[in-house]
Amino acid sequence: VVLATPTQAMATPSDSPHAYVANSGSNTVSVINTDNNTVIDTIPVGTAPAQVAITKGFDSRAYVTNQFSNNVSVIDTDSNTVIDTIPVGNRPVGVAITEDLFHPRAYVTNQFSNNVSVIDTDSNTVIDTIPVGNRPVGVAITGGFHPRAYVTNVRSDNVSMIDTDNNTVIDTIPVGNNPIGVAITRGFHPRAYVTNAGSDNVSVIDTDNNTVIDTIPVGNNPIGVAITGDLFHPRAYVTNALSDTVSVIDTDSNTVIDTIPVGNVPFGVAIVKDLFHPRAYVTNSFSNTVSVIDTDSNTVVDTIPVGSVPIGVDAER
Repeated sequence: VVLATPTQAMATPSDSPHAYVANSGSNTVSVINTDNNTVIDTIPVGTAPAQVAITKGFDSRAYVTNQFSNNVSVIDTDSNTVIDTIPVGNRPVGVAITEDLFHPRAYVTNQFSNNVSVIDTDSNTVIDTIPVGNRPVGVAITGGFHPRAYVTNVRSDNVSMIDTDNNTVIDTIPVGNNPIGVAITRGFHPRAYVTNAGSDNVSVIDTDNNTVIDTIPVGNNPIGVAITGDLFHPRAYVTNALSDTVSVIDTDSNTVIDTIPVGNVPFGVAIVKDLFHPRAYVTNSFSNTVSVIDTDSNTVVDTIPVGSVPIGVDAER
């Protein structure tokens, strides 16, 4: 799976989180002020940026995978400038960061190397490389004291589970055809939601025993998935690339409770973690826009022009 296809404004302070969008066709990252849903900065990065993940805390950094540069750009979110570039494996795609406020690590899937690079975000160096399945793409990490990373292997039709204490694969979970995206609920018994692009469904993994406990039909070619931060009744938002829609899954019943039309070929999705009124930001890769979904009403409330072929998106939190 190849995720890429072949006026900068001054940043203004905001109390709301900024969303960072990887524009694969422009080799840039758009910075969106989520107060007014306008692009306030455009940052040049490597070639064919795919995904973005942002550290927590006061001095947050955005880590951007550049597929055709085989590296990761590190953006200082205060100045919106690239402060480091880290060589990784061949065709890096997915990236996720541990929730450790003091010494977080970034996990990067290298699609053509069939492994995961582990980056120490203090030194911005690769400190480990973990073999996984065939064509790894998505990655998500559980919270808590002993986090685990879940990696989707597109060609293996399974998910590798990595123990981040020792950076070894300790389980492999069969899922549907061509798994791409993965997101994990919070709480005492987290579940991983995996989009199976070739099966048009979502596998639900119980992370206590690493078994698939449910399979949810969604739209055509599901790619991205993100979950609201509600500890009690979270919902999963799934982008259906070939249906031009987003499916909303009630994670209590694991059923689709709404389907939202968005732009052309929706790909990535991120939730702005407002506890009372969270919004979903969806990249429309063939429309060169981002749709903003009000998760109370499940309607698109804004559409934001960004760069060419937007794919990945993440928001400060």
